[in-house]
Amino acid sequence: MNGRDLVRSVKVVGSGRAGHGLRGVRAAWRRSRADASALPPRGAERARVPGEVRDATPAPGGGTVRFARSELRVVVTVSGAVFWGWDGAGPEPSYALAEPCPEPDPRAVLEPDKDGGWRVVAERVTVGVSRHGAVRVCTPGGVTLRSDLPPRWWEPAGGGPARWMQRSEVGADARFFGLGGRAGGPRLRDGAYRLWNTDPGVAFGPGDDPLSVTMPVQLVVADAGTHLVFHDSTWDGTVTLREGAEGAGSGHDVPGRCDVRMDGGPLRCWAVVGTPARVLHTWAALTGAPVPPPAWALGHQHVLTGRPDEQEVRRVVAAYREHALPLDAVDLGGGHQEGGQAFTVDHDRFPKLPVFAEELRRDGVRLVTAVDPAVRVSPGNPLFDGGAARDAFVRGAAGRPVEGEGRSGESVHPDFTAPSVRRWWGGLYADAYAQGLAGFRHEMDEPTSFTAYGETTLPRSAAHALEGRGGDHREAHNVYALCMARAAREGLRELPYEERPLVLSHAGWAGMQRYGGAWSGRVATGWEGLRASVSLVVGLGLCGVPYSGPDVGGHGGVLSGELYLRWLQLASYLPLLRTRGGEGTGRAGQRLREPWEFGGEVAAHARVALAERRRLLPYLTTLAHLAWLTGAPLVRPLWWGAPEDRALRDCEDAFLLGDCLLVAPVFEAGTGRRTVRLPRGRWYDTTTERAYDGPGLVTVDTPPSRIAVLARAGAVLPVSGDRGPELEVWAPARGRPGAGTFVRDPDDGADQPAVERFVAHRQGERVVVRQEAESGLRAAPYPVRVRGLPAGG
Repeated sequence: MNGRDLVRSVKVVGSGRAGHGLRGVRAAWRRSRADASALPPRGAERARVPGEVRDATPAPGGGTVRFARSELRVVVTVSGAVFWGWDGAGPEPSYALAEPCPEPDPRAVLEPDKDGGWRVVAERVTVGVSRHGAVRVCTPGGVTLRSDLPPRWWEPAGGGPARWMQRSEVGADARFFGLGGRAGGPRLRDGAYRLWNTDPGVAFGPGDDPLSVTMPVQLVVADAGTHLVFHDSTWDGTVTLREGAEGAGSGHDVPGRCDVRMDGGPLRCWAVVGTPARVLHTWAALTGAPVPPPAWALGHQHVLTGRPDEQEVRRVVAAYREHALPLDAVDLGGGHQEGGQAFTVDHDRFPKLPVFAEELRRDGVRLVTAVDPAVRVSPGNPLFDGGAARDAFVRGAAGRPVEGEGRSGESVHPDFTAPSVRRWWGGLYADAYAQGLAGFRHEMDEPTSFTAYGETTLPRSAAHALEGRGGDHREAHNVYALCMARAAREGLRELPYEERPLVLSHAGWAGMQRYGGAWSGRVATGWEGLRASVSLVVGLGLCGVPYSGPDVGGHGGVLSGELYLRWLQLASYLPLLRTRGGEGTGRAGQRLREPWEFGGEVAAHARVALAERRRLLPYLTTLAHLAWLTGAPLVRPLWWGAPEDRALRDCEDAFLLGDCLLVAPVFEAGTGRRTVRLPRGRWYDTTTERAYDGPGLVTVDTPPSRIAVLARAGAVLPVSGDRGPELEVWAPARGRPGAGTFVRDPDDGADQPAVERFVAHRQGERVVVRQEAESGLRAAPYPVRVRGLPAGG
């Protein structure tokens, strides 16, 4: 039995779900037995390194360098991204890349380098290959950003997939970010990070790793420049990081280290060099533009727990109205389904779901449902019968469908790596959409056993189609959720919908932004869970997934009114805002989750936070569409515009929302002030309009009514006014013009949204705002409100 499975099962037993945990231990033993009989032991292995260079053959964009025991293909694409693959590996097939793969840059040429090596010189990057197989990624000026030592393979003597290791060095001052959703970031400290999508089994915090979205995607920021590296292998692996140390003038710097170890798959890599904005733009071009969420999904979504019925939904919606709290969607979870089976409705609880959904929609509230990939093994279950007729379920080595524990009981799982299965499953969303369900949230799509979260439902020996190539779950596990999201998005794309539907995934992999966003799962209740929420959203954004967020208040534990309020205030500035209904017995059980249950003061402050969220919806919509156009995340680290600023690189307790707003949450109980590190320029407290000049540290008041939010001087923000969109303009510093963008969302996805750009500048004590047009500048077509000017300005 896998030791990790055993530990997680014991954790679940100790968490009070003993029945689930004991069944999980039994399921883990069953998987272990299946793997023991189907997967041969590795036995003796032969180690291999490339050896010495023999010759090279130029080709468009680069060429092939042959060594004594391997060969390396290097290609610079027209987008500026660099690909290299060992042992004949090419960019395709790949689950990460969007179609088509970028063309080679014909201007880049493979040419001899010093000491018997080779190099490819391109406009944005230079790639050097030593005579022993080391690969250097350099700036156009020749400064080395990353140096990969010659790789090493371990090949089973009896045949089978080779595992490999790639050791790299970066600058002594470099900082690591990315690797998917990591609770302990966003800056990744020294340690080992596993690449295997996993639900930890219980509510998680900064010390838990891995989580449900792991990606072999690193963003490395140093004085010399920023670069992204992606090791395109879906197998289980580990990335071990160690930050470097500078020699304090002695010249004896210790470089940073990165060791990537994979259990299989090709050794192939992509690298992108440039500013953070350019790097993410190129990454989005490679892996696909982030699909914008529907406009309503940028509002406030509330999740119901347990088994809600129509009356419970009405009660919650009415309570939000009664307390004047904005609400845009209700997530029913899986409790409204018949026996917990996806794509079903318990008609006793929801006798007329389409009529009810339309009634809520007219009042501005959408319904969201949970979709679990597990299909209950039950002849007569239409989902099971339909999948069985299509041979859609994952089979074990013996040829029978693999059964595991799902929400609805003994279950099988569709093989989403088969195109025919994706088409069948994607078609099921049409009926759900016709029932009035506007959003779909994927659960346990790692895939994970319902009996003990954290355990893989499918044995590693389970067979998968892998687009016709064939393989097993060792290769398919990390992309299972990605392929499920693809099935949903492609199925929904065929519908004549009036507004874009929502797809949220719990697990995922590189490229998941093409199909929807990410839900961060069961973050632990507590101040550390609040801090982990920022880490998860920033980390996913730097890996190309801009739309994500946790549940306000977290899961499990006792939630105080102060913690709830600080979490809600933070989430009001995150891309995905989801609150969650109470569990247990309410106040007596100390499991309060609704804002009004914490008292009038908390409810009043919650009303302010949600009202501000609603006011900023045009700005959030703009950022979502700019992410689609440019790849830039909505939530950005402070160093986004100044990666050379070391103080900003090490700051993790604040973030930028777009280019205009700086958000500094409160992470400690009982505090009414907090220190904020400012990037260069002038910043205004959005409540007091007091001006601060950066770079540097300032102290801002954070009473219970608000957290610290500052606006950049010159920012032009589209916001909601009493009569429609308005422009909120923060006074530019003298001699420094300001700017902003507004994208009005067509929401039906049928039209390319119009991008409107505005400029602002000072004229004495006045601020003039104009819109850019083809004929020049013209008056802004929206009401303008200028803030940050002295009285009388």
